[in-house]
Amino acid sequence: MDERELIQVAYRYALALTHREADAEDLVQEAWLRLHQKYGGELDRPRLFAAVRNIFVDQYRRHQLVAFEPYDEEQLAADDAVEVIVMEDLEPALAALRPEEREALFLSCVEGYTAREIAEFSGRPRSTVLSLIHRGKRKMAEVLNRMWGDERGEAL
Repeated sequence: MDERELIQVAYRYALALTHREADAEDLVQEAWLRLHQKYGGELDRPRLFAAVRNIFVDQYRRHQLVAFEPYDEEQLAADDAVEVIVMEDLEPALAALRPEEREALFLSCVEGYTAREIAEFSGRPRSTVLSLIHRGKRKMAEVLNRMWGDERGEAL
């Protein structure tokens, strides 16, 4: 993977964490700079992802932005209907997620990592990763149900 592709992948990952374009750009730039100072030109995806995540966590702790939400036990009933979803539809749903949930969903759904790989990468137990993915999907479905239920008169 060349540097340009690596930067794009890291940017998408940072965007999944921050949900703000400017913050994602800042994270990638800071991570890239630190890694170049430390390792020179020997950069790879795991090392860059770890740097982006560590900087994000440090900033999050520094600004005390951690928001805790109670776990909701309700299960969603999903239709078998296939819906076409565009990015504009996903923005409100992604905004409803906590950064940890966006990160887990991004790594799982977009990057294709397994729960075990995400657990090793993020330093969380595998069961926590699975819970984050499940909750993230459920929250996104709830937001989309509210949005589309009004427009289409039905739930997902």
